[in-house]
Parts: sequence; C-alpha cells; structure tokens
Amino acid sequence: MFFGRFHIVIFREKRGTPRKLQLKGWMLMGLGLLLTLLVAGNVILLKNYATSGSLEKSLSLTEKSATEQKSQLLNLSQKLITLQKDVTRIRDFDSKLRVMINLEQENIMSVAPRGGPGQDLAKGYLPLYRQELLARKMNEFLRQLSVEARMEEVRQQEIIQRLRANRDVLEATPSVWPVGGWVTSGFGWRVSPFTGKREFHKGLDISGPSGTPIYAPSRGVVAFIERDPAYGLVLNLTHGSGLVSRYAHLSRVGVKVGQVVQRGEAIAYIGDSGRSTGPHLHYEVRISGVPVNPMRYILN
Repeated sequence: MFFGRFHIVIFREKRGTPRKLQLKGWMLMGLGLLLTLLVAGNVILLKNYATSGSLEKSLSLTEKSATEQKSQLLNLSQKLITLQKDVTRIRDFDSKLRVMINLEQENIMSVAPRGGPGQDLAKGYLPLYRQELLARKMNEFLRQLSVEARMEEVRQQEIIQRLRANRDVLEATPSVWPVGGWVTSGFGWRVSPFTGKREFHKGLDISGPSGTPIYAPSRGVVAFIERDPAYGLVLNLTHGSGLVSRYAHLSRVGVKVGQVVQRGEAIAYIGDSGRSTGPHLHYEVRISGVPVNPMRYILN
C-alpha cells in the first residue's frame, strides 16, 4: 500500500474531458500527515492565544495591585516622617521644660533608625523588589515609635508632677516670645554690623515696627530702667533665683522701677535707641549675670 499507486479522477460538470491524477501511496500519506500537522498547529496556536490573553490580564491586575501597594507605602512613609517630626518637636519641648524647672536631662533615643523608611522613599521611587523590605522597616519603625511614645508619656508625667510642685517657679520663668516679629540675629558668635569683627551676641534681635508693644514673658519685678550708649533705653526684669530678662533699644517704657508685672503685660515698646541698625528688640536672658540662649526658655 505504501508503494502502491492511487488514481484520482476529476470530472468536469456536464461536459468535458475528465482528468486523472496518479499519486504514489507515500505521497498521499505525506499529504495527510501534513494536513494533520497543520490542524494540530492551529489548535495549539489557538490554545496559546487564549492562554496569553489570560496571562496578560493577570499581569495587568498584578501591576495595578503593585502600583496601589507602592502608593500606599509612599503615603504611609510620609505620615511616618510627619509623626517623627512631631515626636522630635515634643522631645525638644520636653528638654526646654526640664531646663526651666531644673530637672535632670535624659538621654533620649533617636526615633528613626539609620536607613529608615523616610530615606528609602525620599524621592518617591520604590522598585517592586524592595516593597517587602520597606514594609518590614516600617513595622520596625512603628514598634520603636510605640516604645518612644510610652517613654515620653512617663517623662511627661514626671514633668507634670514637678511643675505642680514648682508652679511659682514656672510662673516666674520667661517662657513666651516678648514680641511678635522675626529674629534677625541669634544668640552666639556673629560678625558685628558696626565693626565687621567677630563678636559674641548675648541675646536675640527681634525686628518689628517702631512702637510695637513688648510683653513680659513671665511674672517679674522691674529692676531698673536706664539709658546706655550701646543698649539705648534698656529695661531689666528680675524673676527670682538669679534669673533676669533684659529689653534694649526701646522707644519708651510703660512701667516703673519696683513694679510687679505679670506674664502678657505690656512693659515697653520697640525702638532703635542706642547703637542700633534699625527698630528692633534686643532680648536677653541671664542666670546669675551669665547670658544664656533665650530660645531655651521659649515654649510657644
């Protein structure tokens, strides 16, 4: 059969000479095999096409899910960064209160470990392979933050107890801004605007319009009011325990020597008397005659 001959006769419709094709057995079998392979190939292609459509849909869903997860991680990271700043601010407030009430300082751990989530997402870019690692870092960060919050609560309770026992001291401690404005020169070393040489600035320069009211930052007694070549019209308040606040370059004062003033009471007005580059308040805080940074005592 394989080597036999097969005849295929083709007749035309109605009239015409019939044609006869002669095929060997192996040729006929080859054509059948080829036809079978073509049919099988088409079936396989159809199955692969259907499978590829399903895979493409699955891939699209996976990419969408990954994008949503990345967006959630980015948002969570930003919230953690904000929370970290809040805890840092509370810690600074804690330190200022401890300075004011003479409570021992503590070594407080840093909230964010090195290489925290804020650094990984600072540029808003997060490769897919790092999402799991970042999620672990965030969980660790939240655990540390929870511990820090509990420690801070204990410290705050300690401060509250001390404040209750030292209420009079707190009321007589400068703790608010004496005037609204902007700080043009801070406490510490600077280049003198008059001599161009390096000098130590003993307080804060707070600029503002001439005549702006200056308020007592705490309860105190007016110790003296005088004019000085450098400070101009200057006023000193004593707050007890060797604590003194000084207000210089005034245009005028609204209190008298020996007068007791309360926190928030107007005591003087901004000017540019003495050696001054313009209307501003020179504000000092001194302990036993030694100038200290007034920012340590400003809580608001």
